[in-house]
Amino acid sequence: MDILIRSIQLTATGREIVREREASGDAITVGRAAENAIALPDLAVEQKHLALTEEPNGSLRAKAVGTLGFTHDGVHTMEAVIDPARGGELGLGTYRLEIAREGENGGTTVVTIRQAETNAGEAKDRLGGFALGGALPSKRAMAWAALVAILVAFLAVPIYTHATRTVVSDPDIDEPGAVVMDASWSTGALSSVHHGLEDNCEACHVDAFVAVRDETCLTCHSGLGNHAEVDRQNIAMPEFTGGEAFLWSVAHAFGKPGPNACTDCHTEHEGAGRMEPTSQQFCSDCHATMDVRLTDTALGNASDFGTLHPQFQALVRPERGAEEIRLSLDNISGDFNGLKFPHDMHLSSTNGVARMAQRLRINAGGAPLKCNDCHETGADGVSFMPVEMEESCESCHSLVYDRVGSTFRSLSHGDIEQTQADLMAQDRSPRRPVSTGRRRPGPYAPGGIYYGNFSRVLPMSISRASFADEGLCGECHYPALDGSLAVEPVVQRERQFQHGWFDHDAHGPNAMGTDTEQEACATCHAAETSDAATDFLMPKLESCRDCHMGEGAVEAEVPSSCAMCHSYHPPEGVDSAPRRVASLRE
Repeated sequence: MDILIRSIQLTATGREIVREREASGDAITVGRAAENAIALPDLAVEQKHLALTEEPNGSLRAKAVGTLGFTHDGVHTMEAVIDPARGGELGLGTYRLEIAREGENGGTTVVTIRQAETNAGEAKDRLGGFALGGALPSKRAMAWAALVAILVAFLAVPIYTHATRTVVSDPDIDEPGAVVMDASWSTGALSSVHHGLEDNCEACHVDAFVAVRDETCLTCHSGLGNHAEVDRQNIAMPEFTGGEAFLWSVAHAFGKPGPNACTDCHTEHEGAGRMEPTSQQFCSDCHATMDVRLTDTALGNASDFGTLHPQFQALVRPERGAEEIRLSLDNISGDFNGLKFPHDMHLSSTNGVARMAQRLRINAGGAPLKCNDCHETGADGVSFMPVEMEESCESCHSLVYDRVGSTFRSLSHGDIEQTQADLMAQDRSPRRPVSTGRRRPGPYAPGGIYYGNFSRVLPMSISRASFADEGLCGECHYPALDGSLAVEPVVQRERQFQHGWFDHDAHGPNAMGTDTEQEACATCHAAETSDAATDFLMPKLESCRDCHMGEGAVEAEVPSSCAMCHSYHPPEGVDSAPRRVASLRE
């Protein structure tokens, strides 16, 4: 089959460009693909849309190859037969294929390709008068009007109300904001601690187009202690070089404060919830190489908890009579706290202490003693409540010395003068006799091998012998070094790590020593093998690294940045990290 393909295209001025070429073959394919005999660049046309074949009587059969079909003389169909002598039109997308026969003696079959007009001319203009667009201003005018409305609503109004507002020195989060439409400038939600300022942007952004300043933050956050002396901080900070120096110069050109400004560490508008913790990079910038610039510092270099961090230091009394001092855990051999207390004896599950705890039903089910029987965390989850003798010890170590009727009289623990007075006054009222006058027979009778003449023992006062190892006080205490009738002071420290915190509730969410805690006390504190109160039972750095590694450690169970354990702002006059408030703990 031989056909003539005639393509007619229009220039911008409306002039026709006609191109002709011949095609032959058993079938003439039409579609969007370039390998078709008739290629139509229209997305509404399939890659191979239809095929033209010649019938025995000279007619052309058009059959759809794909699934979209075509139109034949305006009627949609999947297959059609066209007599070239009579002519016909096929429609595919925006293209029209006119089939006709030209010339004498049968002539040549011609397929003329035309693309439909996209502009209907005057007819389109007449119909446009009935459309909504005919009643509206032009698109250009509407665009300019929308731009002006946006500038007025989101720029002019906020700037005007900000400039004309009454400036207050002490913002109140309960008062509504004075600037209108300023929320449209917000880059994100405020954190939960600043959520009350969502409609009061001017409380922090005092001056328009000026970054938040430190003095604005201190309006509410007063009483913060300095991280260190300002002069020493400036010495410890490394000088910025290269790209970092360039970035700071650009930031200063646009009015950004710093370095060491509040906003360097505390970023807002990062979403609701807790404020994002400070990246450890802000700490390691100084602390990684601090000894190079601050040569007299006693602090070791630190940049990442998993790779570079000095051994912990704890507040201890190395020996009896010594002053308290902070030492590295690598150099601590003991901690004298003024007590004689063997942890292993009290935590045993088989000895007499365990039997007594079971008999007294100290724990449910008659279980032996546990750590939380004496040690109870405070409301902050970090420190411990003091161990009280009357609450934790006296159930077994009784100080009862007399009974009057149904009332038992106990010595006053911790008050030597009161104890002396109680013992001296115990004979001022009649007492029941020590014996009834009856005599025991057999080996217990006078002259027998088990005979004992039990007379009434009435210690009239506390003596030096009471502080001996076998004495009443010496069982748990050491006598005072100055020889007086007193004992060495008992030290119960709230915290031994003075420059960091450790949240016990986070490691054991319920009562310590229970079966539901995450970690048992003995995991970190070797109390079950300690036979002296002077044993130092705090875990070293390596023990924490079993779970905690640096901020970017992907293999760690708990990636840990500096801010997890350290505070940049200790309270004024307190050389330690602030306590966490129980109501604010996660």
